[in-house]
Amino acid sequence: MRFAERDITENAIIQEVRMGAEADLFVIVYDVGGSHISAAACRRGDYQLGTTVTKSHPAEQSSNAFSDLLFALGTEASQGIQGVAGASLAFPGPFDYAAGISRMTHKLPYLFGFDLRHALAERFGWQDSQVRFLNDAEAFLLGEIGAGAAKGFDRAVGITLGTGVGSAFAVGGKLVTEGPGVPPGGEIWNLPYDGGILEDAISTRALQADYQRRTGILSEVSQMAAAANDNPAAEEVFAHFGQHLGRTLGKILSAFHPDVIVIGGGISRSAQLFLPAAQAQFNGVRIPLQISTLLENAALAGAGVHFFNS
Repeated sequence: MRFAERDITENAIIQEVRMGAEADLFVIVYDVGGSHISAAACRRGDYQLGTTVTKSHPAEQSSNAFSDLLFALGTEASQGIQGVAGASLAFPGPFDYAAGISRMTHKLPYLFGFDLRHALAERFGWQDSQVRFLNDAEAFLLGEIGAGAAKGFDRAVGITLGTGVGSAFAVGGKLVTEGPGVPPGGEIWNLPYDGGILEDAISTRALQADYQRRTGILSEVSQMAAAANDNPAAEEVFAHFGQHLGRTLGKILSAFHPDVIVIGGGISRSAQLFLPAAQAQFNGVRIPLQISTLLENAALAGAGVHFFNS
């Protein structure tokens, strides 16, 4: 869907612009992943997305090439759209989100210390303040609050399951990183668990390691999931994963008292294989557990929520 096709008059746009950049109708949103970047135009109010454009990271590993790619993606995603207020980027950490500067050394090392906010604003001809950043797990939860499975709930938790474990907490639609029941920084990946940390038990590598121990085969999670109906080892691996997840969610429930917990990330696509085992750990306590309804679009919508409400 192209928003330019909407019946928006020039006078209406001018009036919105006069109210300030925050009141403009659209923002360019980005979801920066480990190998790909997606961009779309997000509409203020209902956070609906226009056509999503996705490309791999640039072959040239430099800050300028990365900035050029962001600009190209944003230009394509917003083609024909008037009233663009700026850009909002969901980014993995460690990252200085207030300054727009990456602190990562394990991935995208060529961005370390680089002022990405200024570089992108300069390419678009904007003020630096029109470019904003937020953590990708927080973007996921904000997207589900604005237009997904957590909409209408007061106390919400978002958990993304993939190569790592992302988490975010919100009260009244606002992200919180401290307070009753909220772990330090709102992060659960590094909480002590079963002699290690939680990410050791509920992540892609945990599933793969468990399956390899049982079968001697290193397999992709998607392949394990596809074979689970006819493969007892794969079925047991997902059930074991669900048990760990259920114990974790039980702790979150008792401490934070969420109205909803939304599960996302790549592993959530196999939810039918591990959710029953997770729920069996709740000991009769009702956990308001939901699977993401926005899936890969959640972080994009959440970047829009962040821009228009911060």
